[in-house]
Amino acid sequence: VTVFLSGIIGSQFSLIKFLATLPMALSIVGIAIFAMFAAKIMSIIGRRLGFIFASIGCSLASLIAACSIIIESFILFNLGCFFIGAGVAFSHQYRFAAVETVDKEMAPKAISIILLAGIGSAFIGPNLANISKEIIPQHLYAGSYIALAVLTLTSTIFLFFYNDNHKKYEVTKKSSRSYIELISQPRFLQALIASAFAYAVMSFLMTATPISMHVMEKISLAKTGFVIQLHIAAMFLPSLITGNLIKKFGHSKIMYTGVVLFLITILLSLFEQNFLNYLIALIFLGLGWNFLFISGTSLLVLSYKEEEKFKAQGFNDLIVYTIQAIASLSAGIFLTLTSWKTMNLICLIFLAIIILSTLRADFIEKR
Repeated sequence: VTVFLSGIIGSQFSLIKFLATLPMALSIVGIAIFAMFAAKIMSIIGRRLGFIFASIGCSLASLIAACSIIIESFILFNLGCFFIGAGVAFSHQYRFAAVETVDKEMAPKAISIILLAGIGSAFIGPNLANISKEIIPQHLYAGSYIALAVLTLTSTIFLFFYNDNHKKYEVTKKSSRSYIELISQPRFLQALIASAFAYAVMSFLMTATPISMHVMEKISLAKTGFVIQLHIAAMFLPSLITGNLIKKFGHSKIMYTGVVLFLITILLSLFEQNFLNYLIALIFLGLGWNFLFISGTSLLVLSYKEEEKFKAQGFNDLIVYTIQAIASLSAGIFLTLTSWKTMNLICLIFLAIIILSTLRADFIEKR
């Protein structure tokens, strides 16, 4: 819902054109700021209570966003999106909670299954936003966020059946490595960079897509929503096989494949920007993200000790979503000052960094 609507609502409420993507960016800032907090809270109260707390908080944040649309307050809408991001920071811990229930060699598959559930969001989100957008007459899209408030609460029903075997780890300074020691590991750094820059490229282009398509190219909202739907589906549908592919070919080869998929998206930006071009480009953008993010996350799990998992997970998410927030925030600025083509070409820098970090880790391991 936020990906689909925030840029459009931002372009209606903001007096400064390039700030249209600020709400989306702030939702990601919320994820980044609360990433380590979410991990810390769950290390104390456990996964189950942490997830329930996040669901309730996210629901309240959605109501703030709905109120902001009714009173036409751009500032309040940004605040609502920021706190939605805070709730999502807790939700991103689902993949780590899943990993903790299986052996480490099954981590890629466990993460894939969790992310596969995102297929539901591809169809529920945009359709929910469209169906409920006129619930409150004269205030378009306020109903979308009211519906979102109800939807985010539904997870608590399932969480009451979640058996959380929580153990509070008392990590001593002697057994706990510093953040510098963690990041100095080639594989940890490779995993972190793959996840972070996969999100950077995806968010940078995805955030700009609704504005580029609907506002600049005058492509209908229905077609724009369809492109976002298939993009999100492409982000999660490969999860059916990604875990098995990682197990068969290894993390690095899947990362290289993800880079190639991103390159196809960038290549398509060199041609005429029409509905079909956006559709194919965003599908490959989703596929590339899936390969890079799942391989990066599952590789991360192999690079830390059990007693330092919350520290490593929180640090990873802080870096990943901080970079994503910067990419999302800058999307509106770059789209206004440059073009869709230029934005795509800028992403080549991120892909080069992913390739270099992977080559370095592979070389050090072989040596």
